[in-house]
Amino acid sequence: IIRVQSPEGVKRITATKRETVATFLKKVAKEFGFRNNGFSVYTNRNRTGEITASQNKSLNLLKIKHGDMLFLYPSSPAGSSSETMDTSVSQGLRPLGAPQVVEDEIDQYLIKQDGKIYRNRDQQLCRHGPLGKCVHCVPLEPFDEDYLNHLEPPVKHMSFHAYIRKLTGGADKGKFVALENISCKIKSGCEGHPPWPEGICTKCQPSAITLNRQKYRHVDNIMFENHTIADRFLDFWRKTGNQHLGYLYGRYTEHKDIPLGIRAEVAAIYEPPQIGTQNSLEILEDPKAEVVDEIAAKLGLRKVGWIFTDLVSEDTRKGTVRYSRNKDTYYLSAEECITAGNFQNQQPNICRLSPDGHFGSKFVTVVATGGPDNQVHFEGYQVSNQCMALVRDECLLPCRDAPELGYAKESSSEQYVPDVFYKDIDKFGNEITQLARPLPVEYLIIDITTTFPKDPVYTFSISQNPFPIENRDVLGETQDFHSLATYLSQNTSSVFLDTISDFHLLLFLVTNEVMPLRDSISLLLEAVRTKNEELAQTWKKSEQWATIEQLCSTVGVQISGLQEYGAIGGSTHAASAAMWACQHCTFMNQPGTDHCEMCSLPRT
Repeated sequence: IIRVQSPEGVKRITATKRETVATFLKKVAKEFGFRNNGFSVYTNRNRTGEITASQNKSLNLLKIKHGDMLFLYPSSPAGSSSETMDTSVSQGLRPLGAPQVVEDEIDQYLIKQDGKIYRNRDQQLCRHGPLGKCVHCVPLEPFDEDYLNHLEPPVKHMSFHAYIRKLTGGADKGKFVALENISCKIKSGCEGHPPWPEGICTKCQPSAITLNRQKYRHVDNIMFENHTIADRFLDFWRKTGNQHLGYLYGRYTEHKDIPLGIRAEVAAIYEPPQIGTQNSLEILEDPKAEVVDEIAAKLGLRKVGWIFTDLVSEDTRKGTVRYSRNKDTYYLSAEECITAGNFQNQQPNICRLSPDGHFGSKFVTVVATGGPDNQVHFEGYQVSNQCMALVRDECLLPCRDAPELGYAKESSSEQYVPDVFYKDIDKFGNEITQLARPLPVEYLIIDITTTFPKDPVYTFSISQNPFPIENRDVLGETQDFHSLATYLSQNTSSVFLDTISDFHLLLFLVTNEVMPLRDSISLLLEAVRTKNEELAQTWKKSEQWATIEQLCSTVGVQISGLQEYGAIGGSTHAASAAMWACQHCTFMNQPGTDHCEMCSLPRT
């Protein structure tokens, strides 16, 4: 066995003493994935003693014996060595076999940032000139724990990109770094024994897991653009007393309070079909989920997290709520951790340093619950990568009578489950290792600060009479053309873009069953995304909007938009040539017909 070390790692090549050098080098090329002679092999690390392909020389003749280490260096064109070095320093070297991936825009931006923490010259401790540096003023690395602990408030978790800088720092510049996802499943393809449960070996058996506090987090801050987003979501609980759930749509931006930090900015909340009671939530299948993601993407948004309420009114006269989630109870229950882990597995974080092409997740969890002052607080969390692995491989269960405890499954004939441990302190002050049956879920949780800006931001316009939110039929708030006509009649802004810039209204225009505009609304979405009134006015002159106004006029609500449409320069002939709804049976008829195709009654 000959060991061959390359910039991507060490591999072991099996050979014989009488094997020719040419045959051996072909094995090396196949093992490392080289199609041609794009590499050189040396006996010394300093690139001396090159081994050249020869059919006449054997390994024994070159005095290469069992256990020797050889050094492989890929060949590079002349003049490209400095370029290769710069790329490896700035972007890190992908592990061997890692797929070509395109990371998120915020990740690509943070990769190019310096990230160092610059300090001013200390007047008392620094004894050098203005251009000099010493230990008291030299820039700190973004992962400096002492600096993070002295921030106000202290930061327990460094940012994910600071963690990457820590791994890729040093002399090797992270050449051997590989962020591998944890697997709790038996490796397939082991042929030395019968399959589980009849047999298992150390090659295919997954390693035991010891739960540790994760040192980094993928998102460092959650910020709602304005209070109206949260208030409209809480209105459901205020009116019914039942708990509610929604998906957060927004974008990832730089969080400048933490070195190389990432912030999840929330611009809208979509509420999927669900059944809520005072103490439970059930998420139903959503047939519109794919369309919502598509529309959000065209608006420059993406699904960044989920939010749910856990509110119990304490004093209705004072408007206070019960403070139930604290250090004496729990912050997230085991069932909520499993749900969060499932969501995070559905939304993986694209990462170039992982052989799988993804590592962890930026998907966040927000809980609207009572705070120490008995007012509604928004608390942000993520679950650790270890929790994601346990949930993905179905190894974690909730406890029925203790919401703060999880339970690691035991192996059965259908599934092998590796042992899961956590460390605790016994009554004598000694650190002990416990089997995770049961498991305190604090080992799985990462807390994230949730904030509102001093200066509110509005991706979508705010109205005194907003368009109803989807899936609130239990409140009597329905999305139909009557509610659309009412909304348009109450919002008489001369700026059409302000009227139409409502996330829930745009979703209704795309998903309604009478006149869906999925294939013809791209121009309007681009106008809302770029806040371009001219594009919005161009779309307003389209036949689709004329049809929408006609549908609204059939419900008996007078809309000023029809007169505005002709005044702006639209054609009244285009409005009359559009599809029309029968006043008697509401059937949508083709333009140019005088009688309803369904009930045969004349057009009125």
